[in-house]
Amino acid sequence: MLRYSEANAKTERLLELPELQKYLQGKRKVYSLDLLSGWTCPAAQDCLAKVYVGNGKRRLQDGPLTQFRCFSASQEVAYPNVYNLRKFNWKMIQNMRGDKQVAELILGTLPKKAGVIRYHVAGDFFKLAYLRGAILAAEQRPDVLFYAYTKMINFLAQVDMEKPAKGVIRPNFLVTASVGGRYDYLIKGLGLRTATVVFSEAEAGKLPIDHDDSHAATVGGSFALLLHGVQPKGSEAAVALKALKGNTYNRNGK
Repeated sequence: MLRYSEANAKTERLLELPELQKYLQGKRKVYSLDLLSGWTCPAAQDCLAKVYVGNGKRRLQDGPLTQFRCFSASQEVAYPNVYNLRKFNWKMIQNMRGDKQVAELILGTLPKKAGVIRYHVAGDFFKLAYLRGAILAAEQRPDVLFYAYTKMINFLAQVDMEKPAKGVIRPNFLVTASVGGRYDYLIKGLGLRTATVVFSEAEAGKLPIDHDDSHAATVGGSFALLLHGVQPKGSEAAVALKALKGNTYNRNGK
């Protein structure tokens, strides 16, 4: 059984979106399906961070090219129950042999009140069969909205997307390419909509900023995400995060 998590303070705001009401009738809810950060993100670069366990202790390590730390990795080092839940889900999906098994696992364990499912507050589609299984699951449950961010652009290149520029894989499955990974060079050619982490509102330029997943969970174009989470002390990201409240930080003079 996969272990889904109920909406956090951010994703709970989706309950108020008019576009999603058809999925939320009858007091249906928003859930997420989360995996271990870093370990299930083979394409991550800018935000890569992993939790290592040894001698009964957990430690957080950033990647060699990390510009800002993944907020969900910080959760895993702080909260053992969060780490254990995400590790459990990862192993469950890892053990599935193909896309049909993945789809059966997802569908067989969906919460009864599920109306909206976000894949991966933490984690990513770490194997192609997982992404394909998620697509099959969406096709069989048109009454549920599924959405995700992903850096696995190489996998998106191998599946059929109905409206890439609007984030539509299927009418009820939306995916946004998360900028800052190994396969960014494929984004333009595939015509994908993107989400870019910015260090200030000014850096976002003309891109709208998604504060509550309302852009990610609806059909539309590219958008920005403001830096958040716990950042390494003394890093550029930490300085930017501190300045965000006053909107005083511009990275690279932007």
